[in-house]
Order: sequence, then structure tokens, then C-alpha cells
Amino acid sequence: MQLLAAEADLSYRDEDPDLDLAEGLGRRVREAPGAFADAAALAAATGVGPTKLHRLFRLHFHATPAAFLQRARVDRVCRGLLVLGDGKRDGRRILDLALEAGWDSASAFHAGFRRATGMAPGDYRRLGRRALGSAEIVFELPRGYRPEPTLRFLGRDPESPCERISGAGFAKAVRLGGRPALLVVELAPRAARCRVEMAAAGPLGPGDLAAAHAIARRVLGLAGGQAGDPAPFEAHARRIGAGRLIAGREGMRIPLAAEPFEGLVWAILGQQVNVAFAATLRHRLIDLCGERLPAERSGLAVHPTPAAVAALDPEDLLPLQLSRRKAEYLVGAARAVASGELPLERSGEETATRVERRLLAVRGLGPWTAAYVMLRALGFADCVPVGDSGLAAGLVRFHGLDHRPNPEGTRRLLAPWSPHRSLATAHLWASLGDAP
Repeated sequence: MQLLAAEADLSYRDEDPDLDLAEGLGRRVREAPGAFADAAALAAATGVGPTKLHRLFRLHFHATPAAFLQRARVDRVCRGLLVLGDGKRDGRRILDLALEAGWDSASAFHAGFRRATGMAPGDYRRLGRRALGSAEIVFELPRGYRPEPTLRFLGRDPESPCERISGAGFAKAVRLGGRPALLVVELAPRAARCRVEMAAAGPLGPGDLAAAHAIARRVLGLAGGQAGDPAPFEAHARRIGAGRLIAGREGMRIPLAAEPFEGLVWAILGQQVNVAFAATLRHRLIDLCGERLPAERSGLAVHPTPAAVAALDPEDLLPLQLSRRKAEYLVGAARAVASGELPLERSGEETATRVERRLLAVRGLGPWTAAYVMLRALGFADCVPVGDSGLAAGLVRFHGLDHRPNPEGTRRLLAPWSPHRSLATAHLWASLGDAP
């Protein structure tokens, strides 16, 4: 009883020793991944056992310690390669960057880097170069990659002013270095070919191509964040005797919004309305404060920035048919992002626990919205958007229920899928399109 009282007191004061431990170790790993040889070294650095460390990372980062360390190594090398690509030579070779980040061999580095980025390190280095007003990027797709989820995700609004599906590819208006640009992605069986075109005259700056590469991989469900490779999820599904959920969809990944704020806007506009009406509201918002590309650059519109939406008064949104409350929620959330109170762009550097708390602290962002944003905009791997009608319908169908599960029932039915509940949710959504 005394222990429970102590835990309650820590929770009341927003103190959580395990969260503090995880966040502190996460910062150390990101700053100096080369200081840790493997997951065992992470456990030794914290003074906890491997089992508890694994549990803490799954709970707070939605990743295993080994996967977190690998991602930190890749990120560290990527930053170094972009500096080299911009011509700022400091005498180091690519292999020097890899060794400093913690890889112990050139072969392990090249295989791990290529798996995480789809590119050889030398090719990625060239993303840091300056270029004329257009350039091309090519990266590998994983074996068995399925483009259909991304094309369905982008095509859920056929009249979208921001993106356009064309055959086995898409065009998307994006922002690179604060400037509007067009990203055109063509998908082949084993590669993605991306063309980047700036909207206005002027060169692509250092890092613009790397940003385009990151956006393309987010939208294709290949971002190197917490959700990761679907293979562990699929093995888990078979292990718990639920392989029929993934049958015919093996290899499916979760496509993400091109940038986190765009996903947050979708989530707020989609609260308690159907997809078609949410899309209509989005069109009107983009017409109000988005930015159109020139006709020769497709005429698509770049999604509004947090600052553009934050500058609105909720009254400005009422003629668009947003309810007063939804207008207040949208502008308030945009102001939280623009001010840094809700640092969505840094979510990859924070724990899922911290991100969820930040989202829930914003007026109008309840548990469903927070979970949806974490799943669809930020790429966390173990999210459950409780209250989602599509998720409930998928559970009814998969389990042959005679009623829609309530929130407690939804959590209970998805509990066996942890720590892969985001992909389980995506498969349940996708199952609604299957033949009965």
C-alpha cells in the first residue's frame, strides 16, 4: 500500500523515474552512439538489467534498445555525410564517420546504412550538395515492398489540392528549406525515382535533397523511425496465431503524412466527421492560407505552415464550415506548434510517452487524436486510436463480434498485438476493403 501511495505521489508531481532514465539514456545515445557497442552496453550504462531496459524502450520509445541504437548511428552518419556533401571537408572519410558512430566494420556499416536509407553512403553524401532548380534522387525499395497502401493513403481524397496520383507514382507539393517545391515519385519494383523541382527560380540549397529524400520515405512508409520493418510484426502475428490478419498483405507498411503538422491538421479536421467532409474542410483551409505552385510546376498547393494557421483568428474559419470549437482547436494547436510548445518536428528525438503528454496538453486533442497523430504523422509503433470507428469495425469483422467494442474492449482485443499495435490497427483498417 505504501508503494502504491509513493507511485501515485510521483505521478501527481509528474515525476517518473523510469521515464527520466529512458529519456536521459536516449539523449546520450543520440549524442554519442559510438560510446555504446550494443544493447548490453546500454543496460550497463543505466544499471538496470537487459529485461527491464527492453521493457522501458518498448514502452517509451516503441523500439528495442538495439533498433534505437542502430537508428542513432544512421542519423549521426547522415548528418556527417551532408556536411561532407556540402564541401565542408574536415579530413574525415565516410568510414571514419561510421567508426565514430559505433560500427565495427565497413561491411556491417554499408549493409545497415543501405537498409535504413535505401542508398549507398556515397550516394547519400551527394544529397548535401547544392544543385540547380531541379534534381533527381533514386533509392532502393525493400524486397516485397507494397506501394498500394501509400497510393490509397494519398488517394483517399481524389480532389486533393496537395497531391496527385499518377499510375504507380504520385506528385506532392512540399516545402524544402522554407520554399515551395514539387516532389514527383515514380515507383518501380525495386526502386523509387524522385524528381525535385523548386517552384521559383533559384538553386536547391544544401540539405534540400536530403529533406526531399526524407519526405519521400515518410510517405512511402519507409521512414527509419519507430515503426520500422514489418517483418517483426508479421512474425508476432503468426506467433500469437493471428496470421490470417496479414494474409495477402504481407510487407504492408504505414505511410505517413509528408510532414507532421499536415497529419495533425488532418486529425483535427477529421474529428467526428467522415473522410469526405474532412477532405472538404482541408481543401478550404488550403485555399485560405496554403501556397500554390505555378501551373508549369503542376499547380498543386503546399500545405499551410503552422505559422500561417496560427496567424488566423478562429472566426476566419467559420465561413469554411468548421464549427467554432473545431476552429479554436485548429488555431490553438497551430499556435502551440509555431511557438515550440508542441515541437512536432522534434518528436523523433523524444519518447512516445513525452510526445503523447504534449499532445494531450493541447486543448482539443483528446486520446483518439493524440494516438492517430502518433501513428499516422509521427510513426510510433505501438499506438491504439481508441474510439476510431474504422478500427472498431475491423475488430468486429476480424473477431466475428455481434457488437462494436467499447474503449476498454478495444484495448483488450489489441493487447496481444503489443508492441506492434500501430501495424495491427493499419491491417484492421485495410481488412475492411477485403472481400467478406
